[in-house]
Amino acid sequence: MAGLIRKDDIEAVRNAVKIDEIIGEHVALRPAGIGSLKGLCPFHDERTPSFNVRPHVGMFHCFGCGESGDVISFVQKIDHLPFTEAVEMLAAKAGITLHYEEGGARVRTEEPGKRQRLLDAHRVAEEFYQQQLASPEAHKGRTFLAERGFTQAMCAHFGVGYAPASWDSLTRHLRSKGFTDQEIQISGLGSQGNRGVYDRFRGRLVWPIRDITGATVGFGARRLDDSDKESPKYLNTPETPIYKKSQLLYGLDLAKKTIATEHKVVIVEGYTDVMAAHVAGVTNAVATCGTAFGSEHVKIIRRLLGDHADPAAGVLLSTGRAHGSEVIFTFDGDSAGQKAALRAYGEDQNFAAQTFVAVAPGGQDPCDLRLSQGDQAIVDLVNSRIPLFEFAIRSVLSQMDLRSAEGRVQGLRASAGIVAHIKDRALRAEYTRQLAGWLGMDIPTVEQAIRAAGRVEVISHEARPGEIEMAGAGRPVPVPERRGPEDPVSRIERQALEAVLQHPLYAVGSGFEELDGQSFTVPTHRAVHDAIRAVGGLDAFTQMMRQAEAHFGPGENATLAASRHFVQVVLETAGEFIGPAVTQLAVAPLPVAGEADVRSYCRGVVAAMVRMDLTRKLGEARAALSRLSEDDPTYSEMFRELMRLEQRRQNYTERD
Repeated sequence: MAGLIRKDDIEAVRNAVKIDEIIGEHVALRPAGIGSLKGLCPFHDERTPSFNVRPHVGMFHCFGCGESGDVISFVQKIDHLPFTEAVEMLAAKAGITLHYEEGGARVRTEEPGKRQRLLDAHRVAEEFYQQQLASPEAHKGRTFLAERGFTQAMCAHFGVGYAPASWDSLTRHLRSKGFTDQEIQISGLGSQGNRGVYDRFRGRLVWPIRDITGATVGFGARRLDDSDKESPKYLNTPETPIYKKSQLLYGLDLAKKTIATEHKVVIVEGYTDVMAAHVAGVTNAVATCGTAFGSEHVKIIRRLLGDHADPAAGVLLSTGRAHGSEVIFTFDGDSAGQKAALRAYGEDQNFAAQTFVAVAPGGQDPCDLRLSQGDQAIVDLVNSRIPLFEFAIRSVLSQMDLRSAEGRVQGLRASAGIVAHIKDRALRAEYTRQLAGWLGMDIPTVEQAIRAAGRVEVISHEARPGEIEMAGAGRPVPVPERRGPEDPVSRIERQALEAVLQHPLYAVGSGFEELDGQSFTVPTHRAVHDAIRAVGGLDAFTQMMRQAEAHFGPGENATLAASRHFVQVVLETAGEFIGPAVTQLAVAPLPVAGEADVRSYCRGVVAAMVRMDLTRKLGEARAALSRLSEDDPTYSEMFRELMRLEQRRQNYTERD
C-alpha cells in the first residue's frame, strides 16, 4: 500500500518512546510490583485501579475494560488518531525521521482536518498573539493585565497574547505560513463570511488552552471594551476535531505534576484566577473552559489524582477529613458561584476523594483576592476550605428564616435529602447531628426526616427539576464479576506464559520448547502458546536478540528491543481474538519481591509447567502400558517411552 511507514521505523519509535512517560501524561501511575505500574483506566470510569503498564515490554492492559496495546495504540485511542498520525506524532517527540515505502507518497499531515496540522496552526497562532501583545495596539490589554498584578514574565509563562482588532490579521499570517482557508476554519481560528475568511478573535486578550500534554488546541479570549455589550465578554474556540471543552481544563498542563504529587487539585472559575493561584504558589489550580464542571472533568482529575479509595468505605480521621486526595472548589460567593458549587455537589461522589469548597470573605475571586491582599491570601483561602457536604447544606439553610418554626421545618425538608445522599454511614450520622444543631432540633426528628428522604429517593429514581442530585446516590453500584479461585494447573500455565512473554531471555533454555499445544488445558493458554510457537518460539527470540545486539551492542537496550519485538510479533500472529490475551499476559504483575528474583522466578515457573506436563504424559503412558500384555509388539517401545519420560521428569526435579 502506498504511503506506509517502514516497519523498521515503527519499531524504532516503539523502542525510543517510553510508554510510561506517554501514559503518565494522562494517568497517575504508581508502582505495582517489580517492573509494573498501575493507575485508573483512562478508557472507562473506575474507582479501583485496574490499568497496568509494563514498560519492559512496552505494553498496557486494563483488567477492568479489556483495553490493551502498545504506546502507539494508546496514543491512537486517547487522542482518537489513525495509526499513521499516532506514529508520526510519537516520532516527532523522539526526534526520529520516518521513511515511507518506496513508490508511495508520504501520508500528508497537511491534509485539512488532520490533527497535527491543526496543532501546528494553533502553535503559529499562539506565537503570533504573543508577539502582538507587545504592539502599540495592545496597550489596553497590557494595562488590563498590569492592573491585575501580572508582570510580563508571568504573562509569558501562561502564553497570554493579544488578537488585533483587524478582521483578518491572523488569517493573513496563517496563509503566509502555508495554511489553507479550509484549515483555518476547521481549526476554529477563523470563520467564513460574505467576503471570505475572517479572524474569530479580534481586539481581545487571548489565553492558549492546552491539552494535558501541553499542545495548544484552542483559545479563550476576553473583550477589552466593556462598553461593547453586543459581543460576549468571553469567547472560546468552538468545538473542533482537537478542541472538546468538556474534556479540557485550563492550566492542567502546568498543574498536572503538582496534582499528581500532592494528590490535591484546586478548581477556580477563570483564566486570571488560575494565573493568580499559580503565581501565589498554588500550582495545582485549574479552570473549566467556558462550560460547567462536568463528568468528563471528573474523570480527568481522578486519573491524575490516582486516588482509588472507595468513598463508600469512608475511612475518616478524627478531624473528619478522609484519607486520600482532595478536590477543592473556589467560588466568588455570589449566587452564580453558589449554583456552580451545587452543580459540583452533584458530581461529588464520582470522586474517590474528599471534596471541599473555599469561598473568600467578601466573595472575592482569587485574582481580586491576590490583588487586594497578596499571595498569602490565596494560600489561606485554600487552607480555609470546608467540606462540600457542609457547604451544600449551609447554602440551602441560608435561604430559610431559621428564626421561625416554619423556616426551620422548611430547612429540614430541604436539607434532609442532601444528608440522605451521603453514602458513608459514619459521615451521614455525623452530618445528621450537625444538622440538628444548626436547626435547633432534636436528633431523632432529624434522623426520621433523613430516612424518609432517602426512601423517597430510592423509589423515585429520577430527580425532579430543581432538586439537588448526587450522582449515583441511592442506586446500586455495579459489582465486577467475581471469579472462583484459580485452579493450580491453569495458574501454572498462566504464569509460564507470563514469564515467556515478559522476560523471554530468562525463559531461554528453561524447557519451554518441549511443550506442545496439548500441554495446556485452558483453550486461551493453548492458543497463546500456539501463537508463540508459530513465530518460531524462543529460538526466534534468540535470533531477535542477536540482531538487537548487533544494533545496540550487548546490554539492557538490546534486551528491551528484542523483548518488545518478540511480543509485537506474537501479537500480530495471535490476531484479533487472541491478541488481547497476549497483551494481558505480557502486562500482568509478577509475584516477585525484587528484581533479583525475576530470573529465578521465570525459569522456575516454566520448569514447573514442563514438570506438570511430563507428569501428565507419564500418567497417560502408564495407563496405556497397563492395557498391554508383555507379548504385545508395542510393549517394549511403550516401556522405553515411559522410562524416557521419567528420566526427563527427574532432570527437571533435580534442577530445583
